[in-house]
Amino acid sequence: MTMLDTIRKSPTSIWLVCALALLLAPLVFAQDAALSILCLMGMAIIFGLSFNILLGQGGMLSFGHAVYAGLGAYAAIHALRLAEAGTLPIPVSLVPLIGGLAGACAGIVLGYVTTRKAGITFAMISLGIVELVSASALMFPTFFGGEGGINANRVIGRPMLGISYGPQIEVYYLIACWTFVSAAGIYAFTRTPLGRMLNAVRDNPERAAFVGYDPRRVRCLALVASAFFAGIAGGLAAIHFEIVTPESVGLARSAGVLLATFIGGVGYFFGPVIGAIAGVLLTTVLPSYTKAWQLYFGALFILMVMIAPDGLTGFAVRQWRLLRSGHFGAVAKRSMVLLAALLPTCMGLATLIEMSYHRSLEAVGDPMLRWGGMTMDTSTPTPWLLAALLMFAGMFACKLAWPPYRQICAMAMHTQEGAV
Repeated sequence: MTMLDTIRKSPTSIWLVCALALLLAPLVFAQDAALSILCLMGMAIIFGLSFNILLGQGGMLSFGHAVYAGLGAYAAIHALRLAEAGTLPIPVSLVPLIGGLAGACAGIVLGYVTTRKAGITFAMISLGIVELVSASALMFPTFFGGEGGINANRVIGRPMLGISYGPQIEVYYLIACWTFVSAAGIYAFTRTPLGRMLNAVRDNPERAAFVGYDPRRVRCLALVASAFFAGIAGGLAAIHFEIVTPESVGLARSAGVLLATFIGGVGYFFGPVIGAIAGVLLTTVLPSYTKAWQLYFGALFILMVMIAPDGLTGFAVRQWRLLRSGHFGAVAKRSMVLLAALLPTCMGLATLIEMSYHRSLEAVGDPMLRWGGMTMDTSTPTPWLLAALLMFAGMFACKLAWPPYRQICAMAMHTQEGAV
């Protein structure tokens, strides 16, 4: 029995591992900055999983999923303000539920319009919805707070069981708890008759309609469920940041969850989890090392679409199956050769990118670039030539290493298919 078969037959073990990882993560990453990044990952995981209900389970490409998370965040921030004023007696730990209900209500209203059609029509309508709501955020400052947004204080009332949600560690465990519960809820949804019928509507809506199910109603109910969990992510963001701005309902956030989900892999339940972690690292940690982080993010997305359209998760699953095919030694050897060829290619290309950014942004005052443990004078041709030589040498090595790697992979896959 393979590890993947064990996961399918006993998913409880995976959930126990995930719960243990969430519980013990602060012991490894104890600094407040690290805890803040973990909080961002938790919110991104919920957001990505909720988006994958539409895209992965239902085949509905949405460019406006941030609307539901953003409206949930606004509802949560208003709930915090009312709780602080003593008007709404609700504990902070349940505020994300307010965000989820607000997201679901928005899903009911907007889903009635957007789910009339599927495919490209749905995507274009969702794009119009996000632009409409984004513009409305500036037109109605009473609810949205204008460009400055709305802020609130999460430390309200007397601490319950010594928990005030002032320290970052307490906020982390709140987000971790909601992340686990939401992920389990989304997983359970995919196993319900509605979740299964959503797969059928994605694959063949005509046949689903023939057996008595209304594809539009199925899509609408799925969108409401997706919006509910997106609203929970927005509510957690309101608690974490203590402020909500119009950017939370904008197109950029919708594009971010789309990119992260594709990078992780829409065909797997845990794909958005991997994509959310990678997306947070690329957008929060990578900018502290390079100003070209957006270029790397976009390049990674293009590379995944071209080479691994099923995302990082699908790529990892394929490599695991190749290594288990009986050709472990040959596959591992060819993989190491290909990685050794890719390394100088990436190093040379990254060096050229960093020097280009330095020349265009900072070289007026100082032409010296300090990057990767080296100091390079970008005003001289030597580092440019060396970086280009390194990149082209790596590309030539990749050209030589790729055919043997593809050949052994094809042989391994043929062997495995024959065994099946």
